[in-house]
Amino acid sequence: MKRLLALPVATLLTLTLAVPSSAATAGAPGAGDPYFPTQGNGGYDALHYDLALDYNPSSDALLGVATMNARATEELSRFNLDLVDDLTVRSVTVQGAAAAFSQSGTELVVTPATALPNGQAFTVVVRYDGKPTHVVDPDGSRDGWIRTSDGVYNANEPQGAMTWYPGNHHMTDKATYRFTVTVPDTRVAVANGDLTSRSSGGGRTTYVWDAREPMASYLTTVSIGKFHLKDEKVGNFRVITAVDPKLADKATAFAQRHAPVLDYFSGLFGPYPFSSTGGIIDHEPNVGYALETQTRPIYPVVPSERLLAHELAHQWFGNSVTPARWQDIWLNEGFATYGEWLWQEKTGTRTVQASFDAAYATPADDAFWQTPTADPGGPENLFHDPVYDRGAMTLHVLREAVGDTAFFAILKAWATEHRYGNADTAAFIALAERVSGRQLDALFDAWLFKPGKPAL
Repeated sequence: MKRLLALPVATLLTLTLAVPSSAATAGAPGAGDPYFPTQGNGGYDALHYDLALDYNPSSDALLGVATMNARATEELSRFNLDLVDDLTVRSVTVQGAAAAFSQSGTELVVTPATALPNGQAFTVVVRYDGKPTHVVDPDGSRDGWIRTSDGVYNANEPQGAMTWYPGNHHMTDKATYRFTVTVPDTRVAVANGDLTSRSSGGGRTTYVWDAREPMASYLTTVSIGKFHLKDEKVGNFRVITAVDPKLADKATAFAQRHAPVLDYFSGLFGPYPFSSTGGIIDHEPNVGYALETQTRPIYPVVPSERLLAHELAHQWFGNSVTPARWQDIWLNEGFATYGEWLWQEKTGTRTVQASFDAAYATPADDAFWQTPTADPGGPENLFHDPVYDRGAMTLHVLREAVGDTAFFAILKAWATEHRYGNADTAAFIALAERVSGRQLDALFDAWLFKPGKPAL
């Protein structure tokens, strides 16, 4: 989720190397996404990142060593990594040998000493340093490495990961991660996955976090602050939480609130897809949004029940199953919004039908109805209301058309068949028709692809 929250306004060498084989080609500088054409890269598949980061909040200085294990998908003379040039690359090696490199804008271009054959597994090590900065998205919001009064609020959707580590930063290239983060003893470093070790010496502490399930880079986080960190078993779940001391008195039951929601969603969508859960509450009123960072959503306030349900629903829809293109973002946000509606009904707050009716009452001439849900028109519209509410309404209309048994079978099949992968709107439509045995073109055409208020 990156919908704005109602928050108070804060006083608001290149080296000379052997020439590669003439048969080799350069990997594409982008993954071809219509909304972010230069995001991601072609020619290889990232498999695992090992990120060693040393950060000093007082000077804002970051030292980084990023190790990427990958596999070539074509014979490569050179390839790109996404990294903002605010960070200075000091050296790059490929398969242990020095590689030529250049930086420009958001692209780090790497030329290995010898071409990489198609299918070869290879390792890239990038050493870099600097003072990370956030980026401003087309909708005006900030993402990436966002400074706070005591550290970093690190939320990366849709393009912030390139502000703090090099990688293949399109959502279709998922990988596993290890984060080794060293900070002063007065700070805590929190990341995705499981905390596997913590060691101190010389006034600094190193935290190691392993994310063993594949993850899109926009879902990564390394957030740093004076957190109260807890790692506990709550019901059937390992819940790891980090809470800003400024908000600790309002978040005493934060960890315990996760299990009931996850138990309910597990019954509807299938088993929780990750080894741990939890969240990060970091007081940062200037950010204005929460984000479903994988296994550990990050919040600028103590989340309401509705917001908590939204971000936890994302662990299935958006995190485990991730869209193939940014224009399919309704597969994240419409599904998570429907998760909110379901949880509100479960807790007796509001029925799903009442939530649908409230959204449907929006006048037909309102701009809400002019944006097709399955293609909101550009990156500036990714996190606007039609993606969320009209997406959820589409699911409810589908539910009414096929019945509860088929509908929840569709949601569970979607989460199961595409677990840890990527899929698009066409794949969801095909699945819905296969599971329900119904021809649903007219329904999806009206609710996903055409502007205007659909008739009921």
